[in-house]
Amino acid sequence: MSERHARPTPTRRELLLATARGGAALGLAGLTANGARIAVAPTVSGWRDDAGALGRELRIGYLPITDAAALLTAHQRGFLADAGLPAARPVLFRGWESLAQAFLVGDVDVVHLLMPFALQLRLAQHADVRVLAWGHTNGSALTVGRSITRTEQLAGTTVAIPYWWSVHNVLLQRLLAASGLRAVVRQAPSVSAGTVQLVVMSPAEMVPALASGRVSGFVVAEPFCSVAEVKGVGRVLRFLGDVWHDHACCGIAVRGDLVDAHPAAAQALTTGVVQAQQWLEGHRADAAAVLGAEGGYLPQPAAAVSRVITGRRPPATITRHPGWQGQRLGFSAYPRPGYTAELASLMQATTVDGDRGFLRGIDPGTVHAGLVDERFVRQAARDLHLPLPVTTPEEVAP
Repeated sequence: MSERHARPTPTRRELLLATARGGAALGLAGLTANGARIAVAPTVSGWRDDAGALGRELRIGYLPITDAAALLTAHQRGFLADAGLPAARPVLFRGWESLAQAFLVGDVDVVHLLMPFALQLRLAQHADVRVLAWGHTNGSALTVGRSITRTEQLAGTTVAIPYWWSVHNVLLQRLLAASGLRAVVRQAPSVSAGTVQLVVMSPAEMVPALASGRVSGFVVAEPFCSVAEVKGVGRVLRFLGDVWHDHACCGIAVRGDLVDAHPAAAQALTTGVVQAQQWLEGHRADAAAVLGAEGGYLPQPAAAVSRVITGRRPPATITRHPGWQGQRLGFSAYPRPGYTAELASLMQATTVDGDRGFLRGIDPGTVHAGLVDERFVRQAARDLHLPLPVTTPEEVAP
């Protein structure tokens, strides 16, 4: 395997795109909150209609979180290029809305996308989103002020989430309900001691908000939880991997035009991601440098990133299932059908600030086939001589 390094400085075009998308995020925020249909108009003029290859570099979008580790490593270590799919330097976004907007209109080709968000885009907005694989498992936590030791102490306070349609919101509400608390939006939490006010906040804003007391806690992907610990402003109260065993937060998502017109590119992308996961699993101690100092993808301290990937950190105060290794970022590409069904079911019971009508009357057992295309990850497993996954029941136990 050849050793390749990403370009250290983004191009002028990438910087302009990243800047412009800040305004586009507002448009998507209104559309997704109100349940209106998004007009998806991907830029397809760059595709080359041959055996499935692209006539240009693949364009990757990501948030600076460890959920993107496999996708970024596939670029940094040259797995995509070795599979015949050269990729431009990944473009960093600061929020889920701006990332999704750039993805839907065709500014980027592939992103790691919140699985509930992908499902909402598919069912409510009728966007042709295809999830090819999981990018990871676990890797999120509920982080609170240092004086908080029990979930019940969040009563009457405000907790930040990264997006309404996120596993973070879904599982946080499971934790709150198990402690006799109810999530509310746009209400003063002090009205009832049994409620917790939820607010959407960019992951990068969460640690400062916790330090200043604007929120009592936040639930989000790593390494922001570890950053709060390293800076001494917060503590992990519960790892979400200890609530839902080996669950996915993000999937590797592309638009349908790439899959349909260029299946070879979709296969090369998926194989590269699986190879990256295998590399990360065997080089956890080196991963922080690859994602940070060498690749320049994640701006957080290397110590925080390393804590996440290696799992070498103090256990959370509330760890009910230590055998699940919920504190450690996992790497599993196969998108379990049972997970998607369980996710859809949990979403039906989740409070959001926006339309939930698309969830009424759906059969959770049918949503997987409409969102996930397993062909490429199965082929990648065969090509790389990896065992095909064994289906097991989902374990959700807050």
